[in-house]
Order: sequence, then structure tokens, then C-alpha cells
Amino acid sequence: MQNQITLLEQTKHGELKLAASDYSHVAEQHIVPVTLHEISRAATEYPIVFVKNSDTNEFQSVAMLGLKPGQNLSVKDGKWQGLYIPAVVRDYPLGLVLNPDVKDKVWIGIREEAKEVSKTEGQPLFVDGKETPLLETRKKALISHYEQDQATRGILGFLNEKGLLINQTLTVDVAGEKRNINGLYVVDEAKLNELSDEEFLDLKKRGLLGPIFGHLGSLNQVNRLARVEMQDK
Repeated sequence: MQNQITLLEQTKHGELKLAASDYSHVAEQHIVPVTLHEISRAATEYPIVFVKNSDTNEFQSVAMLGLKPGQNLSVKDGKWQGLYIPAVVRDYPLGLVLNPDVKDKVWIGIREEAKEVSKTEGQPLFVDGKETPLLETRKKALISHYEQDQATRGILGFLNEKGLLINQTLTVDVAGEKRNINGLYVVDEAKLNELSDEEFLDLKKRGLLGPIFGHLGSLNQVNRLARVEMQDK
């Protein structure tokens, strides 16, 4: 999803239409960001882990779609194979444009070069100079996703401060080949169990127990990815 994004404007993009995506834009992405709000659904299919931005030291939750770079086992022949499609994938080719000098304000952007965007195929974004219901719905989804992403970053920072996130290598057996997946962080179950009753209750009040246990249970999904990879060979 590296296509350059530009500010969506009616005067400039009034004739544009959106066609259904074939998911080729993520066909070679082995991880995609997900918010903590998505974990309950995403964890039923994908391993959910955390990665750390070395520049900002911020943590981000991601869904593993493959077991090695360039591999997305959820996209085949242009179709999504799983039941749950992460929000960041559904947002495409729209996205948000952020101005670092203007806090708490976002603008809707579009990737003009995406093949889903044209003047002839798909559903219009504007009619008679006004936003269509399609665009209004997509905008609401984008803003909701952005707010959830911001909340997720803050929550993961809190979990890190509590010492609950640890670096861990996942080892998976793919047709007899032991493969180590590095650079991942997971919730430390031992530290979680050592929390005081007050600290544990605090996690509960913050609504974090569901995402935490969803994440921990999802780690077994690496074996499902291994089976899918073997079936595709």
C-alpha cells in the first residue's frame, strides 16, 4: 500500500469512482496493522502480535498474514481468503492525510494511481458536487479507524510501561522446516499473572482483558498459517 496519497477534493476529484478491490495492494504484505478494537475478530484467524517502531519507540499491533516477508496467505487470485478483512485493508484506496503542524485534525485522502480509482468504473464519490453516501460511509469508517489506532498506541504504551510487553521469537514448523520469526513482541503471561489484584482490576476497567487474552490465544494461529502455506505449495 505504498501508492502516494493526496488530499481528496471535490474540485479535483469530482469525477472519480471507486471499484471493488482485488486486494493486490497487500498481496505481498505479511503483516498489516490492526487496532485493539479488531483483535476479537482478527484473532480467530490470524496471529496478533506487536512490533516496535525503532524511530519513535511506539508499539503497534499487527495481524500476521504470512510467515515470511512478501507472503500473504490471505490473498489468492485477487480474492481474500479469510472471513475478517482488517480495517486498514478495507480503507484502501482512501486514507487519511495528516499535518504534523495541526494536531487533532485529519483530512481524507485518495491514492489516485490505485487501479480501483477511475472515471469510468465503480461507484462515484461525488454527485452534483456533493459527497455520495458511499463516500460519507467510507469517511466515517476512516475516522473511526484513526481514532481506534490512536487509542491503541496509547494503550500499548501503557502496557509497555507496566512491563507486560516482551520481545519474543516465534518458532513454527513448516513441512519439517523450523522457521524463526523475529522482531515481535507479545504480552508476558508470567508478568500478567504476577500483577496485583488492584493492577489486574485496572486492566479490566480499561477494557483490556479481552484484547490481551485474544492476542495470547491467537498465537496458536501460526500453525494454521503453516498448514495454509503447505497446502499452497
